[in-house]
Amino acid sequence: MRITLLTVALLAGALPAFAKPVTVAADGSGDFKSLQEAIAAVPANATAAVEIHLKAGEYRGPFVIPKGKPHLLLTGDGPDKTKLLWDSPVNDPKPPGADGFNPGMTVRADDFEMRQLSLENTSGDHGQALALRMDGDRGVVRDCRITGWQDTLMVNNGRDYFVNCTIAGRVDFIYGSATAVFDHCEIHSRNGGHITAASTPQEQPFGFLFFHCKLTGDALAFDPATTNPATTQKPRVTPQADLGRPWRAYGSVTYIDCEMGAHIKPEGWNNWGKAENEKTARYAEYHSTGPGAAPDKRAAWARQLTDAQAVAITPQKVLAGQDGWNPVTDAATQHQ
Repeated sequence: MRITLLTVALLAGALPAFAKPVTVAADGSGDFKSLQEAIAAVPANATAAVEIHLKAGEYRGPFVIPKGKPHLLLTGDGPDKTKLLWDSPVNDPKPPGADGFNPGMTVRADDFEMRQLSLENTSGDHGQALALRMDGDRGVVRDCRITGWQDTLMVNNGRDYFVNCTIAGRVDFIYGSATAVFDHCEIHSRNGGHITAASTPQEQPFGFLFFHCKLTGDALAFDPATTNPATTQKPRVTPQADLGRPWRAYGSVTYIDCEMGAHIKPEGWNNWGKAENEKTARYAEYHSTGPGAAPDKRAAWARQLTDAQAVAITPQKVLAGQDGWNPVTDAATQHQ
């Protein structure tokens, strides 16, 4: 760690009004080499944004944003340049302070924001392996890439807004009980699976909402069950994924004006092997397009919204809460 006037101010627990962003650089050219050291040094209970900028490089987790560090802004040099990496699944030995899900990053503080970086769990396709867990309220993630396989992103409490992000995984890779809006994001399924596993409480009006998102899937893959070894022509199939299954009975997921690839199953939704979930799960779509859009073939227990119903649902209304929170910028498209 380089000792600068900014570092001294941070360690003293107060930021001067003229302070520049705290910088973290793996090569030692910043105020800190470690993101967690920088988080520890910023003042507790800040009432205005404190920026930590991570220069291009790879940073190994896990990382924790404590509850007492609100208004923290993490910025990078772009998802291809600034990478936060973690390589452990849930069942691996956990570092001191890690929760039972063993995520690469845990955000416990309110008013957290992250921009222009990637957060990746690189452990592979062998069980639950989280890249990011969001537990605070009013969380914002802009222009980021979040990747893994099973349980990539846990949005667990409060309200969260993701815009212009890429989120990739295979099984239940967006899950939890939060109210979360995904605006103009790419949602990428790796080898089929289930996109969402919402555990929305019954009394909560909304769970996960996807506005103007693009749902993509892995390229065509060989189907070993139908391959003829006597020929060089091998049949291909697209790994199939569904839009979600309810982790809890009242799971709520809605897709509005989304483009869906051919990897989406015609029935669209999964009841998690429990017919009774079909009576309680709150699943809906409006104006889906692309080869994966099949409103006439969707599960009978899911809804196709009417024009009037869809117009009433906007990111601003969904996220406003009692405090009127509005993280939506002019660049984000509203559903009109």
